[in-house]
Amino acid sequence: MDGEVPRPHSGAMESFETLVRAEFDPKTTYLNTASTGLLPVRTLAALREVAESAAAGQPLDMFADVEASRAAFARLLGVPASRVATGSSVATFSGLVAASLPAGAEVLTAEADFSSLVNPLHMRGDLKVRSVPLERIAESVRPDTALVAVSSVQSADGRVADLAALRDAARAHGARTLVDASQSNGWLPLSAGDFDFVTAVGYKWVLCPRGVAFLVVPPDLGGLTPLFAGWASGEHPWESCYGPVEELAHSARRFDESPALFSYTGARHSLALIEELGVEAVHAHDTALADRFREGLGSLGHEPVPAPGSAIVSVPGLGHRQGDLGRAGVQVSDRAGNLRAAFHLYNTEADVDRLLDVLSG
Repeated sequence: MDGEVPRPHSGAMESFETLVRAEFDPKTTYLNTASTGLLPVRTLAALREVAESAAAGQPLDMFADVEASRAAFARLLGVPASRVATGSSVATFSGLVAASLPAGAEVLTAEADFSSLVNPLHMRGDLKVRSVPLERIAESVRPDTALVAVSSVQSADGRVADLAALRDAARAHGARTLVDASQSNGWLPLSAGDFDFVTAVGYKWVLCPRGVAFLVVPPDLGGLTPLFAGWASGEHPWESCYGPVEELAHSARRFDESPALFSYTGARHSLALIEELGVEAVHAHDTALADRFREGLGSLGHEPVPAPGSAIVSVPGLGHRQGDLGRAGVQVSDRAGNLRAAFHLYNTEADVDRLLDVLSG
């Protein structure tokens, strides 16, 4: 179950826009990918097929979809599939990393980072969790810091962490790193090999159904204990169904949760689309739209939260406009009082202009 899956061949190259338009036809001005991404046509078709096959008593091999998803996520982050565990939530994987730390260890986090990342660290009760402003996190690493845990992009306002500075500071002080890439995976290039642990959910920017999450671990498996290992975590899963698992998987698959198979069937196809488009191309598209919105906000007299290079734009004091925008067919979020707009591959300049037009009214 943990073998490499060959990279898919897409045949003739299609343009970015042609491929996107074939996969998406939103009925609203949808600018809320930071909450939930839209499902591509191919993913919806795969989900229908697998549901119908299960209803007919002719189930397809959805475990193959788990492995294809694992391999695709690994390629996106530039690591071997053997370093990737699959699951359903960031909180579970953050808790797994938290459990590996000795009592009294110091953990450094960013202030007001997403709860799924930081709360499991607090729940240990015997760790020294220290929070600092995101902009100071690299300079705040100390010789006694055991782990630095931070989101690559902040959920509330789209600020992008200086991961290169964080990586260098952690290495200088011997601290491990845990990066939550949920708000960047799929549009912001990231090399997971630069960090000890990288985790992400799939239902946002890589357009998977809910129930899909990944954890990248070090080549030596990071000293983690597979606390929730079941039969699927065995080196030979179908021989590990009864009694204690005698031989855990030799790869990161030992940290797998029992997979939400239908979700991973969809994930396989969504991740393939991101690969076909290319993260660099998605990044250029998304950030260009975000910059257009920032520029337009200035003409309306509004100042967004400074987040250069981010596909997420948050505007203080405008969160209360979410309801008005929704009634006008524009989908955004209200986060911490900010109006949060997230620009992704299926959005266009017309979507940006529509948002600006409604805000000006």
